[in-house]
Amino acid sequence: MNDVLTVHGGTPLVGSIQVRGAKNLVSKAMVAALLGDEPSVLRNVPQIRDVGVVSGLLELHGVHVEEIPGPEGELRLDPSNVIQAHVADIDAHAGSSRIPILFCGPLLHRLGEAFIPDLGGCRIGDRPINYHMDVLRQFGAVVEKEPNGIAIRAPRRLQGTKLKLEYPSVGTTEQVLLTSVLAEGVTELTNAAIEPEIMDLIAVLQKMGAIISVDTDRAIRIEGVDRLGGFTHRAMPDRIEAASWASAALATKGDITVLGARQQEMMTFLNVFRKVGGLLDIGDDGIRFSHPGGELNSLVLETDVHPGFATDWQQPLVVALTQASGLSIVHETVYENRLGFTHALSQMGAQIQLYRECLGGRPCRFGRRNFMHSAVISGPAKLHGADITVPDLRGGFSHLIAALAAEGTSRVRGIGLIDRGYEHFEQKLQMLGANYER
Repeated sequence: MNDVLTVHGGTPLVGSIQVRGAKNLVSKAMVAALLGDEPSVLRNVPQIRDVGVVSGLLELHGVHVEEIPGPEGELRLDPSNVIQAHVADIDAHAGSSRIPILFCGPLLHRLGEAFIPDLGGCRIGDRPINYHMDVLRQFGAVVEKEPNGIAIRAPRRLQGTKLKLEYPSVGTTEQVLLTSVLAEGVTELTNAAIEPEIMDLIAVLQKMGAIISVDTDRAIRIEGVDRLGGFTHRAMPDRIEAASWASAALATKGDITVLGARQQEMMTFLNVFRKVGGLLDIGDDGIRFSHPGGELNSLVLETDVHPGFATDWQQPLVVALTQASGLSIVHETVYENRLGFTHALSQMGAQIQLYRECLGGRPCRFGRRNFMHSAVISGPAKLHGADITVPDLRGGFSHLIAALAAEGTSRVRGIGLIDRGYEHFEQKLQMLGANYER
């Protein structure tokens, strides 16, 4: 029963909340500490479940993880005594997390071997790991499938290589970065992901002693070095969480100041927010997001890799678009099944139709295939309370926004999944005046 949130909707969310370091950077920076031969310090770390999972996995591999008391959200990571963890322990601790796959490169450099269990993660698309395995093979690793996971060995020092990604995958780009920095020779990666969290990870690795250059055409060049030290780094703010609260302000006719939100990484979102009709006040310490008081505007939107509109921004914004006047079209091009969360919105009274065709934009890789990856949203719709179940992290927060915007009472099940990526979200709901019980 603790995993159910009973939400009494219809109350505008008003007030100020704080966002800290980006979930999509912090866990990767923690893994990067494995590469160093000195301790590292990471600041602005949020208290979310994913950080706990990575901390536990690091400790299983002999890394001493110390949380420094204080307001800075500071972790000290000491990789002096890296060891190979037991397979059963990795499997038990990782649960549904996919982060163990990024341990491979660092562990191959430190120990000459690595093991990852069968991987879980949010069910929003295929997200195959074969790209990761192919990358490791190209560096010279030997990859073997075993009954309970995948064993990887490095018979000798990994070698730099040339790689071109079919699609600018964030996870595969991270794998290349974490593997190439200590490989012998030069690695060239083309069609790489260049999300802000990737650039912040590159900043972390450069602080450790890595030599990495990024060209304007999605090409990353890494010159391998013989050793890396530690780092001291303040994680970039979580642009995904900030945008989620911004969408909540629109959907609930609220007024939310997100302290810690930064304009630089959110420009694409801020443009769309303004087109919908939302009001912005961008300050040095955060961004104020508010409903205009009148009608919201419908629009045509297409997700894309950075610098396009991030797929993680799409789901919360769709909830706000149910309250816009007219027809909105959303074309999801990053994850083929990411619009599945809209079924719950339809149960709550939203007028949403899903299509296999590439609507509202250029043809994408999911076109002419059996994926419902375009949505037509007719609004404004009068949402009503319902019993709904959280499907994944971002979809779950979107369901929560819908429950807050709806008239009546909703029961949102599986709410614990939101703890994976949204720090103290219940406390923040209280600060914004939400009416709910857990």
